[in-house]
Amino acid sequence: MPRKISAGAIVFRRTKRGLEFLLLQHELGHWEFPKGKIEDGEEELETVRREIEEETSIARIEFVEDFREIIQYSYRRKRKSVSKTVTFHLVKTRQQRVKLSDEHQDFQWLPYDRALRKLTFNNSKAVLGKAMKVLREME
Repeated sequence: MPRKISAGAIVFRRTKRGLEFLLLQHELGHWEFPKGKIEDGEEELETVRREIEEETSIARIEFVEDFREIIQYSYRRKRKSVSKTVTFHLVKTRQQRVKLSDEHQDFQWLPYDRALRKLTFNNSKAVLGKAMKVLREME
């Protein structure tokens, strides 16, 4: 079974209304976090920076230390099963403006409860829950 390894981020910002998380709607319709393939010779955090900027145009970010969550899942592409591992980091930004890449058709900045409902996949919801727990402990 082919294997793919990616890295991504739970991107958040603080507003007057509280924390908001950035979700992207993929061209296939599902809602997710920015993520992408780790290129040859690239470190995990470099991938996260690159993917956030490529997919959203957000360039000014700060990593929250000690947050690194791994999810694994399988999907089918061209009648073959593909195993995928994605490592997520927690990333803060002050940027509000988003300019989407061609990979995505929409985005939303949402408070935790609405983001949790909007995410398509349960493993993404679990990662968001872990991120929120860390953010609450930091306050």
